[in-house]
Amino acid sequence: MSESKRIGFSLKNVSTEQFAIIEEAFDNEKTIELNLDSGFVIEKEKHLISNLFKVQFTQAKQPFLILETACHFEISPEAWNAFFDEEKNILTLPKGFASHLLMLNIGTSRGVLHCKTEDTVYNQFMLPTINVNSLIDKDVVIELTEDDRVQ
Repeated sequence: MSESKRIGFSLKNVSTEQFAIIEEAFDNEKTIELNLDSGFVIEKEKHLISNLFKVQFTQAKQPFLILETACHFEISPEAWNAFFDEEKNILTLPKGFASHLLMLNIGTSRGVLHCKTEDTVYNQFMLPTINVNSLIDKDVVIELTEDDRVQ
């Protein structure tokens, strides 16, 4: 599917998969690093694609603030059929579309992080702008498991 074509999708749900503050791992004097991770999960029968985004604020390789969110998107039947190769049993998300879903989740994560840390010392930690090309540099290919196969 050409990325210039319109891809029909809608955000169906947002979930906080993980949130933790590890107070004893935080030292206001130490350098802070940001670790990011992202992935995709699908539910074939519902035409759902979930993007998971995880961020860890760390010091000396020890996380002190952890957040993982998931944005669950319903994909139109036309787009789903264009992405899904039944013969190979794989779903291929074009890089631009996958990046767009991730960008939506990153923005959502900023809001979740703010809400979860509001009125705490940890509210000073914001997600900076993130180059999603550093996380998604090519089309995302998802191989379906036996449970996801067409019966």
